[in-house]
Amino acid sequence: MQFTLEHICEGSKARAATLETDHGSIRTPIFMPVGTQGTVKAVEQRELREMEAQIILANTYHLALRPGTEVLEEHGGLHRFMNWDGPVLTDSGGYQVYSLSELRKIEHDGVTFQSHIDGSYHRFTPERVLDIQRSIGSDIMMILDECPPADCGYDYARRSGELTLDWAAKARRWIDRTGPLYGHQQLAFGIVQGNVFEELRETSARGLMDIGFDGYAIGGLAVGEPAEVMYRITEFTTDILPQDRPRYLMGVGTPVNILEAIDRGVDMFDCVMPTRNGRNAMVFTPDGPLMIKKERFLHEFVPIDAECNCYACSNFTRAYIAHLFRTQEILGLQLASLHNLSFYLRLTRDARSAILKDRFPLWKEAFIRRYHSGRGSDTSTNEQPRSNL
Repeated sequence: MQFTLEHICEGSKARAATLETDHGSIRTPIFMPVGTQGTVKAVEQRELREMEAQIILANTYHLALRPGTEVLEEHGGLHRFMNWDGPVLTDSGGYQVYSLSELRKIEHDGVTFQSHIDGSYHRFTPERVLDIQRSIGSDIMMILDECPPADCGYDYARRSGELTLDWAAKARRWIDRTGPLYGHQQLAFGIVQGNVFEELRETSARGLMDIGFDGYAIGGLAVGEPAEVMYRITEFTTDILPQDRPRYLMGVGTPVNILEAIDRGVDMFDCVMPTRNGRNAMVFTPDGPLMIKKERFLHEFVPIDAECNCYACSNFTRAYIAHLFRTQEILGLQLASLHNLSFYLRLTRDARSAILKDRFPLWKEAFIRRYHSGRGSDTSTNEQPRSNL
């Protein structure tokens, strides 16, 4: 693996770096559009390339159910199957251990799932999850972990962390015994757990570092805890993790969440919020989010965001997109999702530029001040940023 830390911003822990993969370079900080089932909902691969998406995320659990590893291997992996030539990261299914709590049983050597689709049973072990990700052919594989609930308490979080570390050791041994199927390198990231308890987070982080992975993710946040707690745990964890490895905060979040985490030393992010909220008529702007289907927008013949040059903003007005949502036309979902992803990708590009110029703290504060000003906002983004599907 080649990870180059280019600059740490003066007065901040914000970092600019480049991670090399066989499917291309990833310049951080970076937001990864979520393509859970091998597609970013309502957005074409062509559009992802046009908005300069550098990497997308897919999900091991969902792809194992549909289309299944046999189909993926017949097509030479997910890249060829979905016609995407950029990097792919696959979540291991650990979040489904959390979110499908009524459909799973956790044991010392893995998890038994009941499919949310047809009720069939499936067994996930640390080794099996990696085998599936070999079949997918992702550039970055995540190890199997347990994501404990936010209110689980110390004892549960401790046992859960011990289980995740045990699975991580098994995963490391299996990675060393197996190899990629399609001729390109596959990196592996460990996942730090420990809930909101600093002692447990440190145990998890140092245990994973002793095992040794190409990068490290911070999991188990944005699952109901206050934002201030998420920021505290994030900063505590990044202070422990090695400087020469990428850091990925899983499932986070709002634009402000992302900037605050960048300020605390995080490099990589994913979240369904841009596309899910877009499909529900919420669009992001520098002046706050808008519920674009409201009647008042039928009279605004300006782009969603005058500073955005995405296809939606370059060709259509707020009035037209409001009309599409009010008449339940599919194009409205597509345009809102496309714009929101463009907004998030531009946000992390601008953050990187500010870091390289040693201006990130001032730039971040100006962005947040404007975003919270309410000049354009008429709604709230206080909702869980991750989804089962």
